[in-house]
Amino acid sequence: MATVTDLQTKYSKLAQEYSKLRAQNQVLKKAVVDEQANSVSLKEQLKQRDQSLRKQEQEMDSLSFRNQQLAKRVELLQEELATSEAKGKKGKHGLQTQNVFDEDLQKKIEENERLHIQFYEADEQHRRQEAELRTRLQELEKDSDQHQAVVDGLTTKYMENIERLQSDKARLEVKAQTLEREAKECRMRTEECQQQLRRCQSELNKQVKQSSSVIQEKVPFNDTKFSDYNSLNVPPHNRRHQIKSRDVAGQALSFIQDLVAALLNFHSYTEQRVHIYPLDSSIEPISPLNQKFSQYLHENAAYVRPLEDSFLQLHESITEDTVTVLETVVKLKSFADNFSSYTHFLQKILPYQLKSLEEESDAALSTAALTAKNQELQSDMKRITSVFEKLKNYINLLALPSVQQDAMPQSSTSAVFTQLAACLHSLHDAIKEMSKHYNQKAGLEQELPTITQKLCTTSECLLGSLGSLTSSTGKIATFFSNNLDFFTSSGYSTRTSTLALNPLQAESMLANKKKAAAYIQAIKKPRPQSVAYKEALTNRRILTSSTESREGLTQQPSSHKLTVHSSPLPSGLLQVMQSQEKIARLEQEKEHWLLEAQLGKVRLEKENQRIADLEVQLAAALGGSPNSLTAAASTLAQSHEEAEMEQKAAGKEATLCTSLVGMLCTTSTVEHVGDEESREQLIKTHYMVRVGELTTQLQISDSKAVHFHSECRALAKRLAIAEKSRETLSEEVKVANQNITRLQDELTTTKRSYEDQLSMMSDHLCSMNETLSKQREEIDTLKLGSKGNAKKNKGR
Repeated sequence: MATVTDLQTKYSKLAQEYSKLRAQNQVLKKAVVDEQANSVSLKEQLKQRDQSLRKQEQEMDSLSFRNQQLAKRVELLQEELATSEAKGKKGKHGLQTQNVFDEDLQKKIEENERLHIQFYEADEQHRRQEAELRTRLQELEKDSDQHQAVVDGLTTKYMENIERLQSDKARLEVKAQTLEREAKECRMRTEECQQQLRRCQSELNKQVKQSSSVIQEKVPFNDTKFSDYNSLNVPPHNRRHQIKSRDVAGQALSFIQDLVAALLNFHSYTEQRVHIYPLDSSIEPISPLNQKFSQYLHENAAYVRPLEDSFLQLHESITEDTVTVLETVVKLKSFADNFSSYTHFLQKILPYQLKSLEEESDAALSTAALTAKNQELQSDMKRITSVFEKLKNYINLLALPSVQQDAMPQSSTSAVFTQLAACLHSLHDAIKEMSKHYNQKAGLEQELPTITQKLCTTSECLLGSLGSLTSSTGKIATFFSNNLDFFTSSGYSTRTSTLALNPLQAESMLANKKKAAAYIQAIKKPRPQSVAYKEALTNRRILTSSTESREGLTQQPSSHKLTVHSSPLPSGLLQVMQSQEKIARLEQEKEHWLLEAQLGKVRLEKENQRIADLEVQLAAALGGSPNSLTAAASTLAQSHEEAEMEQKAAGKEATLCTSLVGMLCTTSTVEHVGDEESREQLIKTHYMVRVGELTTQLQISDSKAVHFHSECRALAKRLAIAEKSRETLSEEVKVANQNITRLQDELTTTKRSYEDQLSMMSDHLCSMNETLSKQREEIDTLKLGSKGNAKKNKGR
């Protein structure tokens, strides 16, 4: 894991450096583009100057030619003047011609001066332009040298980065190989752990079989261990709750249908708006991002329609003859899955929504107010997506008890319903805020000069869908808050516990309902045997007392440690052994009282026989003479004395012959009393020793059973821990393999991107070198042209 974190940190550093270099590359690209534009403008200026220079050279050539003609003309005129002076003054006509020649010569001289001035000014202007161009050329050469230095620095930096990335790649490959070796070692260890696990499972199965056999033989069955199967834990069927549930589900279905219709309209009109603004798809193609966004929005019905269908199935599953609680509403899971898929759809289109609004803000006709509204709409869409994510989590929590029993207690369910109601209100507020911002945005868009009727109509439809969406979410939030007490109430509660209703109890409830309906409809048919209410209460008290006694046995005693074979026993076993001793003592007392009862029965029979004899004697005495009456009276008194003596003797005999293991029948002679007592004492001690031995053996076997049971539990815990560690190791191996593949992919992508950038930079350098060579050639040609012109001017 440490190597993976190091790789991630190094990769993040490389990504930061790459982003910095990319930003610098963008700046350099912009600078190169600017310099290219400057070079193009300078080329245009150079062409214009070259054209003006050529014009001036042509003018200079024409002026020089004209100057030569005038010079020849002046020479001719001077020659004529000389000839005329040589001939002398020949009259008035000669003076007139001389004046004409003088005037003509003066004009030519003035014209020649003017031309010389123009030539001098043109030459000065040419020299000035040439100096400016030379300075500009020097500046451009300096800039090109600077750009070349920057490009060389970037190439060296990129080469260093490439070398560093290659070294990182080699290091990552080495780490990947080490990770593969570690993965192989982990696989080998997991195989060894699996083998150990199989051995432990086989041993545990054997021990569990032995323990279960011991428990079945020694531990009595307690019917109150599984309270779910007890008929007293099944609640009665609540028809009012079912009617209320169906009514609430029907209202919720109508609200869900309105919400689905509003969502469909909103996504459809959003798709139409993407095709219209900022670019109309009928005139020019829209951006690839908006095309992808439109494609995703076109699939909205596949995510929105299942919400209505799954909730309709949920509503149809709730009838008066069903049990509607979170643990039995199985159709809620399909609705939660569909809602999760729609939430994933919203998360998928959220980046495209944000980018689409950014494109609208970057449009040419976008104003600052529209940009601000687009930013507000971006925050609203993020908020709505987050609220839908929260709703998805709460709905999945509510659907969890129908899939997994005892997944969530009643208090947590109430808290989830409360948070869900608050989340629905926040959804209504977020959609209301987005509708307000969209309305303001539509008002600002209508003020634009290039707004179309198609866009206005689409915006109005989109605002209508947002209004219906706001109304439906508000109704859902209000409906949920009004029925929050019904959602948080249990509706079904058992007589013996306040736990949630599970599917087994629901099935028992429906079966009892069907039995009751059949019992009422068919009274004449033979009725099934039922248990009286008082008997059921008595059985329940017996079950409760037995459960309490079992719980008392499992409690830890405050003192006393029993040691068997020099090993301390568990607290529960100690109390069990104490109870067994108590049970043995009570059994002995029971035998004692059974013998007492048997002895009392014998004495009662003797008394009845004696009374019968006395009654016979009394009847015989009454039937005789008075002497016989006195004789009867004396015999009656004698019989009473004999009875008292027999009772004393019988009591003495009972004390002598009654024992803890039975009754020893002997004659009542005085000389055998000592032998009887000694024999009885010997039998008593023998059986007591035997009972003690059996008790110790029973305690030893019970302690071994408990010890094996605790060992089985410990091994089971170790097995569970080994399973968890194996799962974590397999997950870590999977994560490591995924990280390796991801890093390899990222390495290949970065390598490819750097190669592409290097190729682009090399092409750009080649083009820059070509442009610089062309500029140098043009500058050389201009220098040569300027030198030739200077030589011509010197020759003139």
